[in-house]
Parts: sequence; C-alpha cells; structure tokens
Amino acid sequence: MKDELAIQAAEQGDDDAIRAILTQLCDVTHMGFAAVARVTEDRWIACQVLDKIAFGLEPGAELDMQMTICKEIRQTENYVVIDHVDADIAWQKHPVPIFYGFKSYVSFPVILADGSFYGTLCAIDPMPRLISDPATVAVIEGFARDVSALLSANILAHPTRSATTDVHRPQAG
Repeated sequence: MKDELAIQAAEQGDDDAIRAILTQLCDVTHMGFAAVARVTEDRWIACQVLDKIAFGLEPGAELDMQMTICKEIRQTENYVVIDHVDADIAWQKHPVPIFYGFKSYVSFPVILADGSFYGTLCAIDPMPRLISDPATVAVIEGFARDVSALLSANILAHPTRSATTDVHRPQAG
C-alpha cells in the first residue's frame, strides 16, 4: 500500500506534458526507460514513468534509496551521464549499474522554482548509448528545467500537495 508521499509524487507527475518530456527524452537518448522521481533524503519514488524495456516501475513505486545514483545527485545537485558503464572506470564497478543491469544512464536534478531540490529526471538502458555529447546534455538539461517548471506550477496550484515539506538544500561545508 502506498503512503501519502508516494501518492503525492504520483499525483504531481500525473501530467501529459511530463509524459511528453519522458517520450522526448527516450527519443533523444535512444534509451528505453525514463522517469521523473521524487528524491528525499531516504526515499526514491517514481512520479511518472515511460518504460519500454520492462524495468517494472509505475508512478508511486519506490526503489531502495541506497541502490540509486539519484542519492548522489540529491547531495551534489550535479547531473550524471554515463555512455557505457563497462567503459567508464568511475562506474564499471559501482553497485547500482551492476544491480539493475543498465549500461547507459542519465540523471539530472529537478529544482523547483523556490530553489528546493525535488528529485531527478533520469533514463536508463541495458545497451550503451552515446549521450554525453554537449548537444545532447544541453537538450536533457532543458527537459529537466521544463519538468521543474511543470512541477513547480502543479505544486503551487495545489498547495496541499506540498513537495518541499521534508526537503532541504544541502549546506556547503
């Protein structure tokens, strides 16, 4: 049974424009799975999903936070792009790609209009994909900004669905 935060995340992601962005993300990257995730200090919850590879997640579903790369993105607010896990020395022995079996990965932070960290826009694929070129990265950054704007508008329009009640900005130092 889904709790309130999981239900909120799925409601916030229930948007045709977000679904269209996930389709565009898969088209641009040639990846088979894309999602917008609500990422808190201890939870990863799918808000919206496009799954062409039978990864098996739907809106409101959760992944073990310790088995995500998104936890690192939440801490740093930097994006991660991996063309080919096996060819990337920094990622080839990382437990997350090994556990899920993906070879390519992108994840970009979703920052709300008030400056708070909401979660990530991410995509994976079991095949290597050339996604690190600057033009592709710029397009994905634009998608993340678009998702941020859509979620910010949705949350402002429905203040009872507040996304920022348990979110804080990391402090330097």
